[in-house]
Amino acid sequence: MSTFEPALRREPARDIDVGDEPALVERLRAEIEAGGPITFARFMDRALYEPSLGYYRSATPRPGRAGDFLTAPETHPIFGRAVARQLDEVWRLLDQPAPFVVREYGAGTGALAAAILDGLAADESGLRDALRYETVEVGDRADEPIVGCVLANEVLDALPVHRVVERGDRLRELLVDWRDGRFVEVEGDPSTPALTDRLAGDGIELREGQRAEICLAVDGWIDAAARGLSRGVLLLIDYGHPAAELYGTRRMAGSLRAYVNHRVHDDVFANVGRQDLTAHVDLTAVERAAARAGLDTLGVTTQAEFLVGLGVGELLTAVQTDPSTTLESYLELRSALGRLLDPAATGAFKVMGFSRELPPDTDLRGFTFHLRR
Repeated sequence: MSTFEPALRREPARDIDVGDEPALVERLRAEIEAGGPITFARFMDRALYEPSLGYYRSATPRPGRAGDFLTAPETHPIFGRAVARQLDEVWRLLDQPAPFVVREYGAGTGALAAAILDGLAADESGLRDALRYETVEVGDRADEPIVGCVLANEVLDALPVHRVVERGDRLRELLVDWRDGRFVEVEGDPSTPALTDRLAGDGIELREGQRAEICLAVDGWIDAAARGLSRGVLLLIDYGHPAAELYGTRRMAGSLRAYVNHRVHDDVFANVGRQDLTAHVDLTAVERAAARAGLDTLGVTTQAEFLVGLGVGELLTAVQTDPSTTLESYLELRSALGRLLDPAATGAFKVMGFSRELPPDTDLRGFTFHLRR
């Protein structure tokens, strides 16, 4: 999970060297020396999720002002206040079930949950009393199907990706090896035919020398999330593009980036276990996976349009006219809202909505300005 690239400063890796997690480097080196080069997906999975050592499994704070990046819920509670309105609408469309479960993946600091609860209380929504909030972190199981909403904000971008490159009309995979005391990139045959199948399914032909990332893990993630939803909505918020754009000529080098100390850089082998690794999401693959899982598409829109559709302007006015609002807090809100709506910051993030057993032809308020359905 991390913020949109233009909002951060791109720095040479030498200026943001926080060091590796030594025990994790040793484990990865031993795996490579025992079995040969590994896929980047394997490297990324262990770098981010190795128990007690990976970036998201250590005790060190990650998202937020004290971490390496700032998610939308961390930017300001108004984001969660708006999401609360979307949840209230879904609850009403489902005839106000109790409990109505919100299952949030990657909840992190809990900022989104807190803002949602405060928003429901401020709007005097009956959902506040019917709500049961569940958080799912790495390694947790969420087997029981729920009635409500499965929610994931900036989760899919941190799923492990394979790296590939086109060489003479042949797809090659970029693997990770250990040489001369460091991790290096080497080329090899694709580790699985699923890589070429994914590009073919997306209708993509890479150009000579073009690098790309392919997230095969998204299919299993969507399937598991969908199996956990008996009735309600799957709501995904992340930065990504349809396949034709993601694999277009504008991204000949791919979209994989590393984040540390609120900066972005390109050395994905630096700071192993201590920096975030992310890649833009293939929205086409997500939609196909959701369809295979039996979900209906509600819409795809931008974060800015999603928030506007949910009346974020009304929320701003309410704060402005509240006698208890200080000038400082109002200016902070205005600044944060600007970042949430600005397409050069996080406003261009995509919001994807999928449903199971909602009334036919449902139009959710957050997708009033949806890009497509």
